[in-house]
Order: sequence, then structure tokens, then C-alpha cells
Amino acid sequence: MTKLVYASAIALCSGLAAGTAMAQDAADCGRVSIAEMNWASAGVAAWVDKIVLEEGYGCQVDLVAGDTMPTFTAMNEKGEPDIAPELWVNSVKDPLAAAVEEGRLIEAARILEDGGVEGWWVPRYIADAHPEITSVEKALEHPELFPAPENPSRGAVMNCPSGWSCQITTANLFRAEKAAEKGFDLVDSGSAAGLDGSIANAYERQQGWFGYYWAPTAILGKYDMVRLPFEADLDLEEFTTCTTVVDCDDPKVTEYPVAEVFTVVTQRLAANNPVVMDYLEQRSWKNEVVNALLAWQDENQATNEDAAWHFFETYPEVWKAWLGDEAAQKVEDAI
Repeated sequence: MTKLVYASAIALCSGLAAGTAMAQDAADCGRVSIAEMNWASAGVAAWVDKIVLEEGYGCQVDLVAGDTMPTFTAMNEKGEPDIAPELWVNSVKDPLAAAVEEGRLIEAARILEDGGVEGWWVPRYIADAHPEITSVEKALEHPELFPAPENPSRGAVMNCPSGWSCQITTANLFRAEKAAEKGFDLVDSGSAAGLDGSIANAYERQQGWFGYYWAPTAILGKYDMVRLPFEADLDLEEFTTCTTVVDCDDPKVTEYPVAEVFTVVTQRLAANNPVVMDYLEQRSWKNEVVNALLAWQDENQATNEDAAWHFFETYPEVWKAWLGDEAAQKVEDAI
């Protein structure tokens, strides 16, 4: 009995010691709050960060629901949450610049290595079958390849749903290109599901499709689409002062700017948590990886957490490049 009690005491002390060591490791990283934004790529990114920081570095991570403006405002005014993994900078460009200049917020890595990409796209099978279609303007020479749903004698340019900013930009570029005079109608997709469904239906029937879309998205992970450039360089002033303005009087053709998409953190985190900052300054992924990941999530009706674990299982060459050997091994052990 004495030996049993002694052995139990040793085991208890060992467990307490291990627990204390783990607590100290967690204390080194501290408690971190991350915004789980309400669109797919950002939600998955939040879970990727949570898993890395908890499993690889012993942090205590809290996820909080987020959206662009509420999260930015809370971080800017209250200093919380600590991290917005995927902030599309163009939507908060001026106030973010002020917050960075005044030291309240810090831009870490460009999480989307390719940036957020907008444009007019066609299916790969159309581009392969018609190699002469190398630009938006060349596509507009062929309304017969992209029949409008309600009037197949005319071509269709599929637009964004009502209320989205891309509905405005697409409509202005449609007018700038004089697409109606070239035999095209601008077709309202009705909803996000309607826009996605139009691409899916075209692919199922191997029919023409032409219109606005963006990356990274699940649809571009499911369907091989080709982004057509405009035969005009980016004119940022034109884009800002006219292309994005409802019913701009005299829109001109301009390329879309690539959206800057950064991880943004509070000054408090940046100053007090070098472990987290070292990781965030390395963490970045390509749109093709995100597209494929979101397609898997959609097809499997998976959660953000499920998609994050799938990422770790499927793309070790990506995430291991973000981490030191010890942290990478801990994450791998957790898979």
C-alpha cells in the first residue's frame, strides 16, 4: 500500500510538472483572439491559424465571429480581436492607413499571395477551342459563343447580384466596351447562388459562359475558368472615380486592380507576442490552393475546421514552409 501511495504521488507530481510546463509554454504565447470572418476563405484561414498556434506553439486561441467593417472597427477602437486573418484592404483603405500610421494596427503577411483577383472569365474549354479569344475585347467579337438565357440570338455577359459592388463595375465596363452594340446583353444573375449556378450549368452542358467572377472561390476550384485581360492597362483613377460609381456618365475601359488582402493585427499583439508575429509574417498561400480547398469544403459540406484539417493533410509543403521544425512536427503529430 505504501509503495502504491508513493507511486501515485510520483505520478501526480509528474503530471503536475508536465501541466506546469505546458502552462508555461502557453503563457509564453499567451491568449490570442482571432476573427473568424463570415466568408469561406477567411473562415478557413482563422481555423488554420488556430490549429497552428494551439498545436505548434501552445497558445490559447479564441475565435470570435467577424465581418470586414465590424472587425476592423473593433480592432481599431478597442484593440480586439487580436488578429483579422484575411482583411480585404481596399474596403477599408483610408481608415486602415490612418490606423497603421498612428500605430494602432499592423499589417502582417499578404495572406493571399496573388491578391484578390477580379475579372471577366470564360470556361477553359472555350479558351482551348478558340485560341483567338485572348482578351475581353476578342470575346466580345463572338456573341454566338455565349448565348443569353432569354435571347439566344444575343450574347450574355453575366453580372453580379444586385447590391454587390461588382454589379456596378461590371455594368460600367459593359457600357465602356459598348458591348450592347456588339450583340451582348448584361444579364443579372439574381443572387450569388444564381451566378454560381450559371457557371455550373454551362460546364455540365459544355456551353459558353462569359462574365464577372473573382478569386479565391470554391467555384474556381471546381471549374477550370480562364480570366481574360482587358486590352487596357489599369487606370486606378478611372476605376476609383468612375468604374465603381453607379451610372458613371462616361466610363472608360480599365483593368481591375488586384485587391490587397493582408493579415492585420493589433499593436498590442505585435508588441507583446513575437511568437505569433513570426508565424503570421510567414503565413501566405496561393489562390489556386485556396480555390481547391474551398471546392473540397463545398463538395463535402464541411466546416471551416474540417477544411483546415484537410489543408494540413493535403498541403504539407505549403504550411511547413511557414513554421520552424519543432512547431511543424507538433502540428504534424496533431493531424
